[in-house]
Amino acid sequence: MPGPEVTLHPRGVRRGAVLTLVFATVLVTAAATDSWQSDAEKSPSLSARSVAAATDRQAVAEAAAEAMADGKSGKEAAEEVVSRSGDRWGAVYDPAEYEEFEQALGGEYTGVGLWAERAQDGRIEVSRVQRGGPAERAGVRAGDRLRTIDGRPVENRPVTEVVQLLRGDGVAEAGSSVVLGLERGARQWSERLRRARLATEAVTVEQLADGATLIKVASFTKGSGEQVRDAVRAVPEDHGVLLDLRGNGGGLVTEAVTAASAFLDGGLVATYDMEGEQRALYAEPGGDTDRPVVALVDGGTMSAAELVTGALKDRGRAVTVGSRTFGKGSVQMPSRLPDGSVAELTVGHYRTPAGHSVDGRGISPDLAVSERAEERARTVLSGLGGGS
Repeated sequence: MPGPEVTLHPRGVRRGAVLTLVFATVLVTAAATDSWQSDAEKSPSLSARSVAAATDRQAVAEAAAEAMADGKSGKEAAEEVVSRSGDRWGAVYDPAEYEEFEQALGGEYTGVGLWAERAQDGRIEVSRVQRGGPAERAGVRAGDRLRTIDGRPVENRPVTEVVQLLRGDGVAEAGSSVVLGLERGARQWSERLRRARLATEAVTVEQLADGATLIKVASFTKGSGEQVRDAVRAVPEDHGVLLDLRGNGGGLVTEAVTAASAFLDGGLVATYDMEGEQRALYAEPGGDTDRPVVALVDGGTMSAAELVTGALKDRGRAVTVGSRTFGKGSVQMPSRLPDGSVAELTVGHYRTPAGHSVDGRGISPDLAVSERAEERARTVLSGLGGGS
């Protein structure tokens, strides 16, 4: 997924580059991948798999060009090459999808303004409703059961599929409609909602009654890193911080590094490969290094969110509580194809400050809990002196 023009820390990546680490269902409605961006392509570019990556990109571009010369779909030809490559995260997007990705990382998306989660019994429930969005205006509440989307049952479906159904076929436009079958207690009803252009609520802050501050980071969209830093600066002096990264599908690495910097005074955040060489990402100096911090994570903590988790855990800056994170530490580089579509292929992987690989493994929390994770995290934070 491409991002807006942002510069990484100069010790980490050359000037003008943009690095994003994202995965499916990030930003409520988008399916995304990890990517690095260069000025030359106007889309992510940071080669790390060197010759092999370049060869793959060339093969995809050539396949698309040949198909177009024969009057066939360049995108479909590129998809076939990517599928044969064995690249788990490789993907091809048409121009409209790619534009949607750019807008999403800029903090906007097209949708109805609800978040969904799958309960242990397989039911899909509304976990959160965006203020002022179509879902809230229609009276949808957190806790409502989502039974159908446009007549299709959603029970036992992966949340990623539910999100795709909410989006509709292709990239949904603002004003298009979707019919939700809902249930609340004994009541069952249908609600037709019109999708709208919405701003993401990447960072929310809540002062808890027990003397702690909850900072929830839903995704690392543009500006979210500074929002985290501002939130930490505003935390009352005697409060600890509960940093909730559960369900965070990733986003811009520049924003993730900035967020990590809120709790660090410089130093290493992560390392990664670039053109066969080891490179590094560093925190900015001046972060809060004294306040107790507990980070909440789960299987939905992915990519850039895992980068933050790894940095705070390895640097001894936060106690991590919850379940093992997803395990996506690979990075994709987008290349523009002749028909305007974009192919993304894996070009590298990053490691935590202690040198641990994240991809395919995830990060094990210091305290593994499967139930009442937030309650346990608050207890741990209290024990660290960050709550009552």
